[in-house]
Amino acid sequence: MTQGKLIAVIWRILLLKRYFTTSKKAFATYIEKTNLNFMKTRSNILMLAMLCLLWSCTVSKSARTQRNIFSGTWTLDNISYENNPGSFQAVLFDDARDICFEGSEWFFRDNNSTGRYTIASSTLCQGGDRRFRWSVVEPQQNYSSQLQFKFIDEKYKDISGGKGYRLNISSLTEQNMVLRSNANVDGEVVTLVYEFSRK
Repeated sequence: MTQGKLIAVIWRILLLKRYFTTSKKAFATYIEKTNLNFMKTRSNILMLAMLCLLWSCTVSKSARTQRNIFSGTWTLDNISYENNPGSFQAVLFDDARDICFEGSEWFFRDNNSTGRYTIASSTLCQGGDRRFRWSVVEPQQNYSSQLQFKFIDEKYKDISGGKGYRLNISSLTEQNMVLRSNANVDGEVVTLVYEFSRK
């Protein structure tokens, strides 16, 4: 049985089950009469399981919309420390000091969930591209969407040992975005605010 026929049969069963909910016996009789034995074969059961898995793994509409907005090139214009006056220094993403990220270019490709950020070389910063795999997630414990990413190499292989980073999406428009994350700075947890503009 082809995948199209299987989907048609499943759809037909779901519709018929809806009409026969008042009489379970009538539904069972219909199944016996139509001799729907496709559920007995191993390949069709596997296909049905894969369809269920596919339906359960779909990305929400809001996450898809945010992914589409992320797609493209952004400049990280400013990094600040929320509600914390004074001078702080932090190493971000286990990579470079916060000052190195100001003016960095971030590129997000939504069709294969890869991207990169580029830091300019200076006496304080080791310049170059850092590649990553990214996604937008909507954790159940809080209602704020998050950008998550982990570092990869040129062949798209994980180089971070599974370690990743999450930033809360505070605002996201076609031209600007603001992300927030917590970091340990000089022994205390502070909230960093990342302000981007589309390039």
